[in-house]
Amino acid sequence: MGIFDWKHWLVILIVVVLVFGTKRLKTLGSDVGDAIKGFRKAMNTEEEGAKPEQPAAQQSNTPLNQPHTIDGQAQKVQDPVTRKD
Repeated sequence: MGIFDWKHWLVILIVVVLVFGTKRLKTLGSDVGDAIKGFRKAMNTEEEGAKPEQPAAQQSNTPLNQPHTIDGQAQKVQDPVTRKD
């Protein structure tokens, strides 16, 4: 026998029904669902407002995942001169 036996849960359920009534318990699920949806919406709008604006260079029409070619010419670097002391 644990702290909350099935008999205890039955008594708790009866007390909850007497206190809140059956009409309130029927709407409890939809009320909780609406509250969660509202919370998620508020979090999404907060994150959208906190995003910094992108620099003008990144706002171009080219996608960021496209490869870019950098033109340049390679030059050989001379070996450093070693000093003899």
